[in-house]
Amino acid sequence: METALKTENLHKTFKLGFIPKKKAVLKGISFSVIPGEIFGYLGPNGAGKTTTLKCVTGLIFPDKGNIDIFGRPHLSLEAKEKIGFLPENPYFYDYLTAREFLRFCSQLFPKKTKIKSPRILELLSLVGLKEVADLPLRKFSKGMLQRAGFAQALIHDPEMVILDEPLGGLDPIGRKELRDIIVRLKEEGKTVLLSSHILQDIEMICDRVAIILNGEIINQGSLQDLISQKVLFTEIVLSGVEPQELTAFGEPLSTFGGRTLLKIFEEDKIDNVLRLIHSREAKVHSLVPRTETLEDLFVGIVKNT
Repeated sequence: METALKTENLHKTFKLGFIPKKKAVLKGISFSVIPGEIFGYLGPNGAGKTTTLKCVTGLIFPDKGNIDIFGRPHLSLEAKEKIGFLPENPYFYDYLTAREFLRFCSQLFPKKTKIKSPRILELLSLVGLKEVADLPLRKFSKGMLQRAGFAQALIHDPEMVILDEPLGGLDPIGRKELRDIIVRLKEEGKTVLLSSHILQDIEMICDRVAIILNGEIINQGSLQDLISQKVLFTEIVLSGVEPQELTAFGEPLSTFGGRTLLKIFEEDKIDNVLRLIHSREAKVHSLVPRTETLEDLFVGIVKNT
């Protein structure tokens, strides 16, 4: 099977302190990304996500292991031309405007002769910066800088986009807009490798994920294969029944606006609760079965490792 990215047995060790001590950050990382998919790379802070991506992009060199990008060695010019990269903490020449910054970035790709002003304006519009195209970057918020970084990763129309924590520093609206852009890239046939610890966003858009912990991948696969569809519990939001009367059926978690959120773990008790509500002429506002989420899977793995 053709792969957009293939890493095999990556190891990376850093020396720390005045009296150098070696710290193993990557301990045999292997995974592959299929062309046209959104691949999520998950892990807590310090797990090795950024180190892996820096190895893939050639910013640092692994101690051992192999990396191929679309079948070519990752350090070759042919491979580098096929990727765009947004680092976790992008830093730019802040005296440049957003428009000038993208024009500067476009000059790094001499073979891409079609990178002209309309392309720059198109990207600024895509990431929501068209109205501030001529504002110096030093006046940008962290979220706006993140958007500018996203635009530069796309300037040369790469086949694969590598994004390290792209949703950090964004408000909920900004996160949704960038999620939509990532999905749009997939629809255009591009490949996306996305590193993040914001699990809700990953679950919404990724086809497959790999979970890294302490420098090792401890689980990977499609979300359908990793996450159980078994109902863990059922949530009922109701009003008209006192919370203390519901403890025999489950956990009344909270009361708000005269409503109670009841968490039921035993399926056969749901009908009993509904009969009680009906007999009291009370009201059910919602009834939702809850299945396992990516967050449940992730937290369970971290706790058990």
